[in-house]
Amino acid sequence: MIGTQSTLGVGPPGSALLFVIASPVGPYYPTGFKAISLEATDYAVRAWPGGVGDKKLGANYAPCIVPQQEAASRGFQQNLWLFGEEEYVTEVGTMNLFIALKNEERGQKELITAPLDGTILEGVTRDSVLALARERLAPKGWTISERQIKMGDVAKAAEEGRLLEVFGSGTAAIVSPVRSISYRGKLVNCGLKDSEEAGEIALQMKNWMEGIQYGDEAHPWSHVL
Repeated sequence: MIGTQSTLGVGPPGSALLFVIASPVGPYYPTGFKAISLEATDYAVRAWPGGVGDKKLGANYAPCIVPQQEAASRGFQQNLWLFGEEEYVTEVGTMNLFIALKNEERGQKELITAPLDGTILEGVTRDSVLALARERLAPKGWTISERQIKMGDVAKAAEEGRLLEVFGSGTAAIVSPVRSISYRGKLVNCGLKDSEEAGEIALQMKNWMEGIQYGDEAHPWSHVL
């Protein structure tokens, strides 16, 4: 959406034009559906509370460009944005992030994503993953959580063998599995074997969502014409 009024200034536009562009696309990553590696980023911040981090605006993408280039120069595909002294996990690149682990208290399987606190984009794919998880994983004993989690706790879960898998979710990629995260000079293994490109949950989510999108599965989200 762009402002189209005939004056130049700072303020809400008197008129605007909304573009809706539909186009077939290939794989989001040139490498196809393969696990990526992330660099935990604490020297730059994607969004601040009280800002526009929860909106689909160009302003949210511009600050990501230079840190992403720096991460790429070190061999990582995307940034994992950490926030605050607690190093809370927020988003990965321009995607929402999901972490599957066995929680420390009861060893119960839990799927975690950051809460909508004003800094997290309210992604449609994020919402779809949560809905499918509550519909299909919760009955199998999974806890589905929208809560904050520290990067230190993710690294600890990996060290203790409790980290099952990590994946991003977004419109183009649908899901993007994560192999490892560079954090404080060490690589945190995200639960994948060398021969695996995706964990069980990420692969299920991809298949479930594509099945609905392509009409292979009857579902209230889509209608075959």
